[in-house]
Amino acid sequence: MEKIDQTIFYSIEKAIKSYRQFAQKRMITHGFSTTVDQGLVLKIIHENPEMTQQQIGLLTFKDHASITRIIENLVSKKILSRDFHSLDRRRFNLSITSIGLEILERMQPVVELNRVNALNGISERELAALKVTLNKIISNCQS
Repeated sequence: MEKIDQTIFYSIEKAIKSYRQFAQKRMITHGFSTTVDQGLVLKIIHENPEMTQQQIGLLTFKDHASITRIIENLVSKKILSRDFHSLDRRRFNLSITSIGLEILERMQPVVELNRVNALNGISERELAALKVTLNKIISNCQS
């Protein structure tokens, strides 16, 4: 039987965890108090202002409680504002405050540099092949 740390899925998970730890350290080094997950949620809301918390959870692979906690933290830091939806009182309108917009703007170069550093030495061809392979795995698991 194959050892767990010899499987491709272990390697994929380790790569993701390593990148997240690397990115979080870099965010702290650059003076950000937001987490990688908070930054991701902020970016998603910025790009999709009408998205529901449930949709954000699906896009970030987070459960309802985790998304609620992330949003609560962003609201308490005055990075997001949350108001009741005008047509559905069970929903909230989430909007990024001026503080949040400034954080997003300052964060973007760090995010881009993190990605460049993480992908150092990997060719465009290798990345394209990796994307194809990962999409095949996703498709196999969804069918």
